[in-house]
Amino acid sequence: MTGEAEARTLLSQFLRETLDLTGTHVGCDTSQCGACVVHLNGVPVKSCAVFAVQADGAEVATIEGVASGDTLHPMQEAFRDNHGLQCGFCTPGMVMTALAIVKDNPNPSDADIRHGLAGNLCRCTGYQNIVKAVIAGAKAMRG
Repeated sequence: MTGEAEARTLLSQFLRETLDLTGTHVGCDTSQCGACVVHLNGVPVKSCAVFAVQADGAEVATIEGVASGDTLHPMQEAFRDNHGLQCGFCTPGMVMTALAIVKDNPNPSDADIRHGLAGNLCRCTGYQNIVKAVIAGAKAMRG
């Protein structure tokens, strides 16, 4: 998908308002919460801290592209099955960050996961089930 954006338009705003990819959530607009994490050329970034024009020509992956049709990605299934979400607001950013963690380390420890998720805030779960979900998702992805 493509579109035009003013130089001052944030990537999160462009994704949500121009491309109608509303799975990218905006919780703070200050890059503190991580709800807006997307992958920019395979690297997780907080899209509220990147201008849309900076993504020109880049590959941008959002939560909308993680599932395969109606089939959830193993990491999404793991979040569901391990109660790694409650209100769901932070979940897209958590899943996108978790995918990056597992890409770099297919068998992460609890400490690795907690360190990797340090830039993502959840106000509901207390993180234990999120860590369990990432471990389960990583295991499912390994096969």
